[in-house]
Parts: sequence; C-alpha cells; structure tokens
Amino acid sequence: MKNQLTIFLLFVSFFSFAQTEDDWKKSALTFTPEILLGKTMEANDGFPDTKLQKQAILNFGRIHTNNPQQWAQRLKKPKTGLSIGVTDFGNLDSLGLGFTAMPFIEFKAFGSDRWKILTGMGASYFTKKFDAETNPQNQAVTTDITWAFRLYLNYQFLSTKKIDWRTGIGYSHHSNGHMRLLNQGYNSFLVSLSADIKNPLNRPENIQNQSIPNYNKTVYNYLAVRAGLGQNVFALAFNDKKNVYTFAGEYGKVYNNTFKIGIGFYYRFYQHYYDYIEGNESLVQAGREFDYFRSNSWYYSTNLGLSLHGEIFLNHVGIDIQLGVNFHKPAYKMDWRINEGWDSTPREIPEYWVLGELDGSYKKKQLISSRLGLKYYLFGMENAPKNNLYVGANLNSNLGQADFTELSFGYVHSFNFRERN
Repeated sequence: MKNQLTIFLLFVSFFSFAQTEDDWKKSALTFTPEILLGKTMEANDGFPDTKLQKQAILNFGRIHTNNPQQWAQRLKKPKTGLSIGVTDFGNLDSLGLGFTAMPFIEFKAFGSDRWKILTGMGASYFTKKFDAETNPQNQAVTTDITWAFRLYLNYQFLSTKKIDWRTGIGYSHHSNGHMRLLNQGYNSFLVSLSADIKNPLNRPENIQNQSIPNYNKTVYNYLAVRAGLGQNVFALAFNDKKNVYTFAGEYGKVYNNTFKIGIGFYYRFYQHYYDYIEGNESLVQAGREFDYFRSNSWYYSTNLGLSLHGEIFLNHVGIDIQLGVNFHKPAYKMDWRINEGWDSTPREIPEYWVLGELDGSYKKKQLISSRLGLKYYLFGMENAPKNNLYVGANLNSNLGQADFTELSFGYVHSFNFRERN
C-alpha cells in the first residue's frame, strides 16, 4: 500500500505540470534550491540525542501567472511543483537520513508578493528505523516509507536580476499513517533560506502575451460516492496490517470550477476490530469490559459518521480536506484502552494491567475524525464535466492522530450549472 501511494503522489505531481496549455509553460518554470536548519523534536522517552537538523531541497515549480485556466486565476496565480530533498535529523547512527518527494503548492500571503505560504504532502524513505535490538531508542519511524507533510511561511527579502532571495519558517512532519507501530513520527521546526532562480524566458522580450479570459462566477450542485481500501495496525501485539473498508457519499456545491464544499456520510469496517472480537481475545472474553462485543462482531467493528468536505481543484488534481463527526465507533474505546495504558500491552492482558483512561483526550478523538489527501480526476474539473471519476490517496485521523492510510475510487455527478451574481 505505501509503495502504491508513493507512486500515486508522484503521478499527481507530474500531471499537475502536464495539464496546462503549452504557450506559457516554458517561461513559467522555476528552480529553487533551499537549505533548512532546525530541531528534531523528541518522539519518545529516551529518544536519541540530536544535533542541528539539516535539510537540502530542490524545488521544481511552475508559476501560474499566465495560466489561462480558471483555477489558476481564482487562486491568485499560485506556484505548484515537486520538491525533492534529503534530511539529516541530527543523529546519523540512530535516525539516519530521510529522502523526500513531495508535490507542493505556494500561495501569496497577506496580499503581498513578498510573503508566501507553501504547503506540501508526499512521501519519505528512511535509512534508519526502529529495531528492538539495534535501534531501540528511536521509536519515531518503524517503516522504510512514511507520509511527509510541510507547512512554511516564506519572505522575499532581496531581489536581484537573476535571483529572489527568501527566508522562511515552518513545520515538517513524517509518519507512517498507522501502518505499523511504533509510530511516534518526526516533528520538526525549521528556518529556511532559498534562492528562487529567475527563468531567463520570463524577461519581457521573451514573454508572449497570454490572453486571460474574463470568467463569470458560477455554481453547480454535485452528488458523489466513493469506495476505499485502507490499511492500519491495531496494537503492538497485533502489529500486522489489515484492511479498513470504506464507503461514503456526499452532496454539495462547486463554485467557479475551483472550490467545492459538501456534506455527507461515511461508513467504515475495521478488520482488526472484527478479528479481535471473533478471536475471543482478552478484553472481549466473558466477564471482561467488552464481552458484549461478541453479540454482534460486525456491528461493533463498524464506524458511521457525518462529514463536512472541502476541496480545491487544480483542474485534474484535487486537494482534499474533510472533518467528520462519529456517531458510532464503539471499538475505538477498546482500541484506546489497549494503546493508551501501560507500554507494550501484551496479547493476553492480565486483570491487573493498567489500561488507557477514558479522559477528555479520548472523548475528542473518538468524536472527531479528519481526512487529508490528493485526488486525480479522469476529466479536468475546469470544464465542469457532468460525470467524472477519480482516484485518491488519503491519510485518515482521529483528531490529528493517524488512524489508517487509504486508496479510494470515486464517481461524481454534476447538475444545475448556472451563473451567479
């Protein structure tokens, strides 16, 4: 699953370059080398000592100033592209190196050409990971490949004929999306220095005037359904990946072929929960806290919820964000009991074992779900197709704590297209 998601993210980035008109492409290409320094935060008790974190990144992008597509003009001519980087987390022996490939988008901030917000989501490969015998102190990463995320605020402090010099500050995160435990993840805060090398083709004598249409404001309704296959692990004693089956539907509106907002529902079935109940494991045995789960294993292994869904279209590519409210997720209480009590809870849990307390943190994470990812549409959303198909890669979370990694397929039907004031 992780390899497929990595390929998908690179596929999305490539086609975000390829989906635009030819007339302005060459002059819009950019190259921005970047160095970053900062701190790798401790992921667990006894985490290895770290020195200064160091990153080197090459950003290959395209500025959409002369892109005639509506999304580029509605989003105030952003930059999109692909970042390729290497990170020294400050302890090569225990933390090793991380190699990252990440599609990104950069917007203007505060209405200024000097301030920019850059965010990206991709994948990283690590040369060192947790090993109970050879690397027990590093509990941040237990898989070769993880999700990667960054959010930065950049400021252009000097502009010359050939280079725009920028500095920035931001946050980077790496975790495996609950594909294997331990999964504390790397969280880092860094400052950056980058050189936005100007494309000679952007000189006035080389730029061909690009006709930018005057777009009317539009709105239309849509109905969508999707099915997905996710994977996660349950606990250290059940550390093999099993499937999460998902189905969802929603209704909403699309504004200006660029912004989508909708409401919907989702259904999920967790194979790990079902197998734990059917296997008559410790906490569902007669006389234990969750013995009533045995009365209907399927029912107690499901999750139902309502969602608020937002999306930004970059023609074929969608940046996907969802918040949900769970009204049925009973097995999460059992999950919390096992994973938030004493460390290394065994498969056979003794009566005296201290289990996770159902505190305020539990109540919030049991109630609120979130979903973040990327989609690729078969037909570009620029033309408001009546029927469309997409494939998506998403990280699902319990209020920010990774729940499962998912690959999904969806269908969208659009109707009632009209102009608006």
